[in-house]
Amino acid sequence: MHEFWSSFQQLMDAEALLKTGGFYLLLIVVFAETGLFFGFFLPGDYLLFLAGLFCASGLLDVSIYTLCGGLLGAAILGNYTGYYFGRRTGPMLFKKKDSLLFKRKYIVTAEEFYHKYGALALILGRFMPIIRTFAPIFAGVVRVDLKRFTLLNIAGAILWVAVLTLSGYFLGQQFPQIVDYIEYIIIGFISITTVPILITIVRKSLKKDKNK
Repeated sequence: MHEFWSSFQQLMDAEALLKTGGFYLLLIVVFAETGLFFGFFLPGDYLLFLAGLFCASGLLDVSIYTLCGGLLGAAILGNYTGYYFGRRTGPMLFKKKDSLLFKRKYIVTAEEFYHKYGALALILGRFMPIIRTFAPIFAGVVRVDLKRFTLLNIAGAILWVAVLTLSGYFLGQQFPQIVDYIEYIIIGFISITTVPILITIVRKSLKKDKNK
């Protein structure tokens, strides 16, 4: 059990993950978070930003072109995996019991987000933890047209990778010393990405109170 939690904490530590696992582990994590229902806890946003930052500083030994190309491939394939998983399992997902690696409320949250933003949820959801994992799965559940899904999948992946990875890369080039402040960057990213989820939870709680 101790070894399991040590491995879990290492996966959540984006800096250690990039330094020890390198480029290929990075691709596996991005694929898992965007396509496998148990990947919702992985550190996607700031992992991409730090990958760009480490690429600029030489801590990640790949070119920015290889980095962005690999991340795009992993993000696109991940969403396709989620889509086909949702398409195969369908409504059964809403009946599945909660477990350590699955929470039914996450599918419900993705459903509400999808109904609110429509197909754009597949693009906007890239920037939101949990939604990023479950939006493509829900798209498969409701059987979004594959051609339309493909367009939104690719567009969302390009935007997500370009904004976060290239921001880290160009910031690292302009201000090399920023690598010394990684802890603050991670805290900032966690705060920013957690706020929308907290707002959603508070709104749901207020609705429940009103309906009582």
